[in-house]
Amino acid sequence: MTPKLIDLNDYVHSGEGANGESFFHKTDPTIMMKLYFASAPYEIIENELLFAQRVYDSGIPTPKPGDFITDGNGRYGIRFQRIVGKKSFARAVGDEPQNAEKYAREFAQMCLKLHATHVDKTLFPNMKEVNLEMLENNPYFIENERQWVKDFMAKVPDTDTALHGDLQFGNAIMTADKNYFIDLGDFAYGHPYFDLGQVLLTCCYDDEDFVRENFHMELATANEFWKYFVKEYFGENANLEEITEMIRPYSGLKTLLIERNAGIYMPQFHVLMR
Repeated sequence: MTPKLIDLNDYVHSGEGANGESFFHKTDPTIMMKLYFASAPYEIIENELLFAQRVYDSGIPTPKPGDFITDGNGRYGIRFQRIVGKKSFARAVGDEPQNAEKYAREFAQMCLKLHATHVDKTLFPNMKEVNLEMLENNPYFIENERQWVKDFMAKVPDTDTALHGDLQFGNAIMTADKNYFIDLGDFAYGHPYFDLGQVLLTCCYDDEDFVRENFHMELATANEFWKYFVKEYFGENANLEEITEMIRPYSGLKTLLIERNAGIYMPQFHVLMR
């Protein structure tokens, strides 16, 4: 893809995430931009644009993607349709912890609809294969962990279910009349528990400081979110401890994604695979 050169002076900074920053156009309220940090692997940016367009074309609610851009100084990104008046589920819960149950149930309904969607497997990667490829390129897994991943993956049922790939309450946004998924660079297909592993990881296994800084809430509030998410996703009578234990190994698998993006060893998540 050939990026379009933009003038960063035409934009105003609106937020920051793990891999980049977001901006609004100063004069065109219909445009927002995600500009990755220079350290971000090019393939992540390319995948996000490609998959965002395919996901949008599939009818899954996501902002309409625009063009591939660069600031001319080694940073690349994507312009999207700006969703005016949006707020992430994470921000909403952080602002209104007393409404964590409401937002958890609403987010779970979004996830249920996503996981009821069957995709064209020629358009998206297989999550099993994605994980195995990340495993091959990960220097932090010792041999018994590598074997655990391979053995575990062999037991996971094969499905053509749509997967967000990095599903957590910061990657879904709400407006007064519609909700959307964002950050689709790891979109794939496979068993829904791959996605739920990230939800659980975000809600229960990240440390307190990380949750406060990145998701604007106390860890205890994130724990509550998971409790109500489970009730909505699996049913009111679902056993929280049993569901958590069932999903926990999938949280461990997310170590592959986290270490790929962060480029550092994250031993606190490796233990989830034991």
